[in-house]
Amino acid sequence: MAIKGVLFDFSGTLFRIESVRSWLAAALAERRVSVDEAAFGQYARELEAARALPGGPAPQRVPEHLAEVWASRDESAEAHRAAYTGLARQVALPDPGLYDALYERHRNPEAWRPYPDAAEVLGALAAGGVRIGVVSNIGWDLRPVLRAHGLDAFVDAYALSFEHGIQKPDAQLFHIACTLLGQHPADVVMVGDDRHADAGAAAVGCEVRFVEPAPLAERPHGLRELGLVPEVA
Repeated sequence: MAIKGVLFDFSGTLFRIESVRSWLAAALAERRVSVDEAAFGQYARELEAARALPGGPAPQRVPEHLAEVWASRDESAEAHRAAYTGLARQVALPDPGLYDALYERHRNPEAWRPYPDAAEVLGALAAGGVRIGVVSNIGWDLRPVLRAHGLDAFVDAYALSFEHGIQKPDAQLFHIACTLLGQHPADVVMVGDDRHADAGAAAVGCEVRFVEPAPLAERPHGLRELGLVPEVA
């Protein structure tokens, strides 16, 4: 197929969220809360076990009182915040303001880093006239993250779940994304890391290619290796 458009997932595909320790340290600094190293380590371990970091691994078991909001967490900003602050509240942190501070921190562009080959691949696609979109299950506007890291200039359209009240793998979100690109789904490739959510693009006729959501240092060429752009493949 001649690729005319490429849709990219955000977290785990184009960008990687910071570590739990970095996330917690930033929130503590924002709230001006000091804890000793032992307590810090304990809080970090408990937050990691709760899978409370948005953009990190999903929890293996969601507390019963959060089950309903978790199921629809990416369909609205309110549900997303409630779901993730709810997970964090399983940990008894020393300041009640930390739960909101943690949530706000993960929306900060400084909490995210692009994969090493993201700029190269997006730039090459754009230079070749390929239309680029970002399709994400998310509860907040990620555009400032791409802007802060110099990638927004390559992106033609965004289809964000909370803006449409639809979350992947619902085929409708991918249809919206292809429409925004002005391309037929058969001419569009979806790139993601979630073999359930991102696979939904196949239902509208997109080819789907997957990367592993590995740490940055462990996946320096994951996007390049997909062969989206022959000259950098």
